[in-house]
Amino acid sequence: MREHSKEISARFEPVIAITMGDPMGIGPEVVAKALCDPAILRLGKFVVYGQNQPLVDAADRAGMRPFWFRIAKENIPTNRGVAAEPVVLDYGHEDSLPHAHAPSRAAGLLSKAFVEDAIADALRPVGDARRVDAVVTGPISKESWSVAGFKWPGHTELFAARCKATRHAMLFESPRLRVALATAHVPLMDIRNLLTIGRVFDPIDLGYNYCRQLGIEKPKIAVCGLNPHAGENGLFGDEEERVITPAIEIARRNGIDVRGPFPGDTIFIDAAAGKWDLVVAMYHDQGLIPVKLLGFDRAVNITIGLSIVRTSPDHGTAFDIASKNAASPNSMKAAIELAVKLAHAKFAQATHPKEHGSTDHSVKDAALDALNFEDTDAE
Repeated sequence: MREHSKEISARFEPVIAITMGDPMGIGPEVVAKALCDPAILRLGKFVVYGQNQPLVDAADRAGMRPFWFRIAKENIPTNRGVAAEPVVLDYGHEDSLPHAHAPSRAAGLLSKAFVEDAIADALRPVGDARRVDAVVTGPISKESWSVAGFKWPGHTELFAARCKATRHAMLFESPRLRVALATAHVPLMDIRNLLTIGRVFDPIDLGYNYCRQLGIEKPKIAVCGLNPHAGENGLFGDEEERVITPAIEIARRNGIDVRGPFPGDTIFIDAAAGKWDLVVAMYHDQGLIPVKLLGFDRAVNITIGLSIVRTSPDHGTAFDIASKNAASPNSMKAAIELAVKLAHAKFAQATHPKEHGSTDHSVKDAALDALNFEDTDAE
């Protein structure tokens, strides 16, 4: 049966949505370079949500020939798909953009529209001609979104809201490290008040399910402490004993091989050596510094816990090198490759759920009740 499942999955050709990101950043360049790679194009069908001219300009600067077709957004067919070949859904409005490569209201409005439309198409039911199987997001400027009037801290929170995900987490995949975050885009001074048993448990549990999707049968997970030396038995803080250890215990009682809390300044050494399949960090920079140090050019950002697949290159808009043909497409290519892999895994799970297992989303509440822990997580 498993071989039959692999055969069916091999015939599945996923439709991957790619959002261009902020038009004034390096998004157009890394998307264009990725789509000009025949090895990438062989992975599936691609629909780009963005502007055709910046993509063509980026390809020209790189000496590459565009391999895509253009369809004006207002002419998108409603009763059939548009992904028989690589297609750019062209939103136009190039005249509204500023000349400077910097955050702007116009770029914020456009980049937000790209993402909203891609999410909407990913949420379409199976069989809908406009449905996409995964979304790969180009880098946006949070400042552009802010000046355009949008209050979302980033892609992760927007995707979670649109997918109505009650539990989600930010995870980073790289050649040497896989790291999930308990908190993401929040000020450092607020972390102590936001960190709850539920916020620590979620990336452990969702990260475990993600590793299983990748084919890791029995993931080994390490959890960081929040304080220096993981609190040193309460000497440098009580979050380890009060919040982190109970979350680990809940996960262990639910069959997850998870250990910790470990000091954040040493655990990544063992993880990079292959001892752990996943590290759960307590805050953004604790997890992202080692990921970017060891794999900046190939790291991928994934939102786990969603009903759809979403990946992204692990870099920003890099306004300072935009339009200079200086941006590497490697992280974008890695994001596309991972999106394709996760789309296949999702398809296989839907086609043969008994072979691939299923996720019990009630495990958190049941475990908390059983262990008499009060979760004060506002989410």
